[in-house]
Order: sequence, then structure tokens, then C-alpha cells
Amino acid sequence: MSKIRIAVTGLGNMGERLVYTWLPRYAEQAEVVAVCDADGDKRSRAVAETRAREYEAAEYIRMLDEIKPDLVYIAVPPAFHYDAAVAAFERGIAVFCEKPLANSLDEARALLECASESGKLHAVHFSFPQEPAVLQVGKWVKEGKIGEIRELELLLHFPQWPRAWQQNSWISTRHQGGFILEVGVHWIHMIQQIFGEITHVQSHVIYPDDPQQCEQEVKAMLTLDNGLRVRLSGHSGQAEQERVSLLVHGEQGDMALENWQQLYWNEAGQEPQSVEPSIPAEDSRLPIFGQVVNLLQGQPGQIYDFYDGYHAQVVLEALRHPSSEGEVDVRPLYIRREQ
Repeated sequence: MSKIRIAVTGLGNMGERLVYTWLPRYAEQAEVVAVCDADGDKRSRAVAETRAREYEAAEYIRMLDEIKPDLVYIAVPPAFHYDAAVAAFERGIAVFCEKPLANSLDEARALLECASESGKLHAVHFSFPQEPAVLQVGKWVKEGKIGEIRELELLLHFPQWPRAWQQNSWISTRHQGGFILEVGVHWIHMIQQIFGEITHVQSHVIYPDDPQQCEQEVKAMLTLDNGLRVRLSGHSGQAEQERVSLLVHGEQGDMALENWQQLYWNEAGQEPQSVEPSIPAEDSRLPIFGQVVNLLQGQPGQIYDFYDGYHAQVVLEALRHPSSEGEVDVRPLYIRREQ
């Protein structure tokens, strides 16, 4: 079976992770044949590692036409996802796209329609639901470990945004940055996967005076299709340690996923205790890149597609752009998978 030929556009943190971390694990199944980025040093390093052809950012279309890859990995900033993905689908190329899917709900809907019409594989790089701690939370929910769940709390607290290791030209902008889009997308998607579809959103966002800068604070209430409510509290610029966590309160106890991967559980009235996930390694489908490669080679695999990306975007945009009427029913915005 021939190798999957991959073009990478965007050599930031995620693009480099594919080239230097994931690809070596799947070297017998896939190869990077082209890289595209504005930074010449990053291109040169990737070329030295992969022997791929290099293209400047403005040469993306030429790269697709000349290389004709099987798959494009889109790891550029969100404002460029739409044009990059549409160009690939129009040429019959499969797409593996970073999250969030797009930079607006209109773009996300158009991308989903384009992906569906193309008949090609379309995947969004959602990996959080496959982390061992998250799989453990899902297992506990199914088992009823804390009894009937009463409420969820989602905390997105940052002493500064962007974080010290996360400096770039777009991540602090109102147009395509902010912690709701960049971080909230992981948790919104995870909640949708484990706890149920989000049907209603009520949000209040505080922005700085500078119209170019992203949000400083968000308070929101999300309602799921089973009636469960999620209280969202997010802010930046306060003197505290970063805390990105989900607290789950039940009639018989509580569980918490603190700072992405620290798992806690307690019975009612007891102190929380740290717990190590007991999920077998083979139950996790990480890295998602490997699942994409498997599917393109006709092997079994599980991905999160553009429907997942679009459904997360519905909630993200309702959070970022609150309605003056208060709570919004987002169900009419969802697009169901074709059977």
C-alpha cells in the first residue's frame, strides 16, 4: 500500500508537532511531501527533516496544484482555515484541520457544506476527548459514579492572555483570538461528546476598550438536551494561577478534571482525592493524526469531522456574540449528519 502524501500549511506549534513528533511514528504509512509557511527558517528545518518541497505562504494554491497531495494538514491561524480548506476540497484533497474549524459561523457552515459535497475525508483535530482522564470521566458518567448529575462548572481562568509561551500576532485579537475560541473550543466539544448536546446559550462578555483586543471576561450558562446546566466562568488578567477545569456535581459526590488532566473524585461531604485514570492504553485513539492516516488507507479509525467542528462553532459564536434577548436556542443552527 502506498504512503499517504501530506502537505502541511502552517509550521507553528501544531504543524511542527506533526512533522517532528507524529510523522516518525507513522513513517511506514505516511510522508510529508510539501510544507508551506511564511517563516523561511521553519520551512528549511522541516525540509531537512522530511525532504519535502517548500513553499511560501502566498504559494499555497501553487503547492496544491503542483504536489497534488492526498491530505492537507491546515495548521494556520483560524482566519485562514476557510480559504485553505475550500481550495483543497475543490481539488479533491482530504483535509485535517486545526480547531476551531473556522473564524465565524457562516464560514464553518460553508466549510461543512463544501466538505460534504466533496466526498473526501474531513477531520478536525479534536484530541481532548481521547485523553485518559477524559475517557475516565466519560466512564464514570456512564456508570453513575456520583449519582444523578446536578450541575457542571467550566472554569477558564488565566492570569494573562495570551500566556507567556503563546505569543503570536493573532491570538490576542478579537477577530480570531481569545481564550473562548482557543481554549474553550476543547471543553465545549468534550462536553458535547460526554454530557449531551448543548441546546441553549446565555452569555455575557466583557471586552476591553480597544476594539482590536479579545475578551477579558465571560459569564455564561449552557443548557444541555437533558436539562443539565453548565456554568461557565472565564477571565484573564487576575492575580491567580491558571485554572482550566471542569467540575461535575452529583447527588452522591463530585468529580473534577483540573487543569486538563488532574482527576479528582469524592463522595458527598468528603474531601476530593486525586485519582489516576484506569483506562487501558488501547482505548485511547491518540494521536488523531494516526486515525486520519488509517482511514485514508482503508483501515478502521475514529475521527471528529467537520460536523463536530461546526457544532462546536455554533456554541462558540453564541458565547462570543451574546444575544440582546438573553438565552438563545441554538438547536435550529445545528446540521445533522447525512445518513
